Amino acid sequence: MDPARDPGPRDRSALRARRRKRHRPPGQFRRRLRALLRPPRTLRPTRAGWVFFALILGVGLAALNTGNNLMYMVLALLLSFLVLSGVLSESALRGIKVRRRTPGELYAEHTTHLAVEIENDQTRVPAFAVVVEDLVGPSIHAAVPGGRAFALRIGAGETETRSYGLTPAMRGPLQFAGFRVATRFPFGLFSKAMLIEEPRETLVYPSIETVPTFAGRGGVPRQGESHGGQGGGSPESAGLRGFSSGDSYRRIHWRASLRRNQLLVRDQEHERNAEHTVRLRTRGARAGAAFEADVSHAASEIVAYLRAGYQVGLRTDSTAFEPGDGREHRTTLLKALAVVQPDASEASEQASAGAEAA
Repeated sequence: MDPARDPGPRDRSALRARRRKRHRPPGQFRRRLRALLRPPRTLRPTRAGWVFFALILGVGLAALNTGNNLMYMVLALLLSFLVLSGVLSESALRGIKVRRRTPGELYAEHTTHLAVEIENDQTRVPAFAVVVEDLVGPSIHAAVPGGRAFALRIGAGETETRSYGLTPAMRGPLQFAGFRVATRFPFGLFSKAMLIEEPRETLVYPSIETVPTFAGRGGVPRQGESHGGQGGGSPESAGLRGFSSGDSYRRIHWRASLRRNQLLVRDQEHERNAEHTVRLRTRGARAGAAFEADVSHAASEIVAYLRAGYQVGLRTDSTAFEPGDGREHRTTLLKALAVVQPDASEASEQASAGAEAA
């Protein structure tokens, strides 16, 4: 290798470092600098804290004007309360760790309780009056509180579990950014808080309402309603049999059992042959309250038919799912409805055609 053209190993590493620095995104340095300069704790005086500040100011002015040693002692005592408040509040937040436990299913416009595990990993010092806010948003600094949990005392090395109710406003992906942990311990003069990043994304299913099943009914279905498949006959004439040992009590048809004065259960073979396909029209639809109502109605029918023992399928203008049953199939259909969007291509074409005609 030509030594005149080869810069050597040391010069090559310096050249690579200059290239990396040259190609570094301009905003990356700002983000790193902002993260380094951001304080690890935030401190906000409460209403009692502002009153305490006014008291300190008054005592300090009185001590300076009078020169009384007793006033100076009172001022020093008040200032020591500030120092003690900062030390004790820091000891309450130092060893706090928070974990979130989300349920398997979240539904829009329905309140679901989420569990929050608050752990104090300190060996000797307990934590008092800890407030945990679960932050929902794209980033922890641009998030809003989704719920709040409170723990009065967390012993050293112990874990407390609290829960709060979360009501998602709409279906689709829901992003959790992290937690805001705050305390007003010990005197309630300040609210000291820290941020814990724990990003996580979960899927919110459409709102589920109670709807009847329309097996065996004719007519043209509306958006979100279902097309009946085979097996739409009356269960009392073709889908009942006598109760035998090992049958689940959930399969008992109580109305027919009372009428015939014997226990009757729904025939599993009959339920296995019953199929329904839920139809949701997406082509030409527009995003809004009407489309969200159609999606909610389709999800409600899927849940109702599966609960009744039918094999349920889903068909939109762009996707199709064959009829099936079981928890996994139910989750697949609800996930598809959670992210489905209207196909506005036809609507835009119609709007452009109307504009040209005008």
